Amino acid sequence: MSELTFDYIVIGGGTAGALMANRLSADAQKRVLLIEAGTKDNYPWIHIPVGYLYCIGNPRTDWQFQTEPDAGLNGRTLRYPRGKTLGGCSSINGMIYMRGQSRDYDQWAALTSDDAWKWEHVLPAFKKHEDHFAGHSEMHGAGGEWRVEKQRLRWDILDAFAVAAQQAGIPHSSDFNGGNNEGVGYFQVNQKNGWRWNTAKAFLRPACSARKNLVQWTSSQATKLEFKREANGTQRCIGVTVARGQELVKVWANSEVVLCAGSIGSPHLLQLSGIGEPGLLRKHGIRVLVDLPGVGENLQDHLQIRTVYKIEGAKTLNRLTSSLWGKAKIGLEYVAWRSGPMSMAPSQLGVFTASSPDQIWPNIQFHVQPLSLEAFGEPLHEFPAFTASVCNLNPTSRGTVKLKSPDFKVAPAISPNYLATEMDRKVAADSIRVARNIVSQDALRRYSPLEWKPGIQFQTDDDLARLAGDIATTIFHPVGTTKMGDDKDRMAVLDSRMRVRGVEGLRVVDAGAMPTITSGNTNSPTLMMAERAAGWIRDAA
Repeated sequence: MSELTFDYIVIGGGTAGALMANRLSADAQKRVLLIEAGTKDNYPWIHIPVGYLYCIGNPRTDWQFQTEPDAGLNGRTLRYPRGKTLGGCSSINGMIYMRGQSRDYDQWAALTSDDAWKWEHVLPAFKKHEDHFAGHSEMHGAGGEWRVEKQRLRWDILDAFAVAAQQAGIPHSSDFNGGNNEGVGYFQVNQKNGWRWNTAKAFLRPACSARKNLVQWTSSQATKLEFKREANGTQRCIGVTVARGQELVKVWANSEVVLCAGSIGSPHLLQLSGIGEPGLLRKHGIRVLVDLPGVGENLQDHLQIRTVYKIEGAKTLNRLTSSLWGKAKIGLEYVAWRSGPMSMAPSQLGVFTASSPDQIWPNIQFHVQPLSLEAFGEPLHEFPAFTASVCNLNPTSRGTVKLKSPDFKVAPAISPNYLATEMDRKVAADSIRVARNIVSQDALRRYSPLEWKPGIQFQTDDDLARLAGDIATTIFHPVGTTKMGDDKDRMAVLDSRMRVRGVEGLRVVDAGAMPTITSGNTNSPTLMMAERAAGWIRDAA
């Protein structure tokens, strides 16, 4: 077993890990190792925006996790995509640039007893790496690595939905990233000239290609964290064991190990390494190093209820892709102009609003799409339709991630526990009613929308919550499994600076560190967290 030593070891080359490797290796005196279990992001479909259809569920780019049977989904299991390639989930996600709402970060500040997480303090971190198409402003940055652009296509049916939402009392929004997301408008996306812009391109190429102090290992999976007991009795993380092909390699860190393996991978690796709930660890024959019962708890996700409406007289992707000529036309448009359906994010139009009058802030989000299918990765329906997927932005249900075996190759048990609370079931029912109200407006009448799912015959709260369980799927936003918290929170895995409690030299910097889920897509908030953590690590060096 060979051994190497670095100053910093970053585990996971995804959203947070790519930025972290960039920032830590900016100091030429520090040697940094970036470890990624997947391959380089050289699969062509990663870079074509519509390629998420061929990346999700593909073992080349996706961990291909499955959830456990879920009572809230009436016993169903779900595919649970997580990026397994350089760029991580930013290589297979929906490319939507979304920060969340100011209240999210003010809540984090309260839960961690650290004002560093307040909105006014995280906004500069968002702007630091941003390259916004409109240039520098009070709310946006320019010249950073993370490109944000307008989408490069439009659809009549989506324009009509936007007008219908306004007729239903929802204001127009040209930017969802100012602290209050309320409104209807087109999402801004992480693309550059019609190509997907993932974190590998943004933060690893070309910025780090000439840095001799940064070593990147792909097709290399961390199997166990290594520790030594300090004189004061605390555990210090001093390295990691890595599976590289058939060889196990031990690598050592002089300063810190930064775990960026994501909200599934990070708690799993902590548990494999002896950090977690003692009963679970002992059950699988793992020696308990640190008693942290919150590891793998507090799983939160946005469950999207895919309401589908059949329509007449409008172009949709269902019909465009139903013929060879339609597919050829789509391909030619992309080759010629980098526009059209091949340039589109999974969702183009967004709506943020309240599910009921008693909600003070927008608490539901729509992703509106000129297509319909059972779930991403499944074929499009043969009939013309649009989908108005709606999710509860602030679910109160909590799930778990728990190891099932001491063998690192065995995926953990993922139990999201969707729709487990009465509040979540009520929001689910109300959100379907909000969709129906929008679709009933005059702007959509000419397209004769007919509710195909869940079906207009279902009206009561109980019926709609049950039907939501039948048709809802994950929107791929798992967070919270290694949450930050203050000293009073026994279930907090991390302190407010993302350091693992009871351990020296180890941080978790990914979406798992979120104490509560942000009110929107979670990729860019994860980047912001990595930006903050990188600064704290540099300051401590």
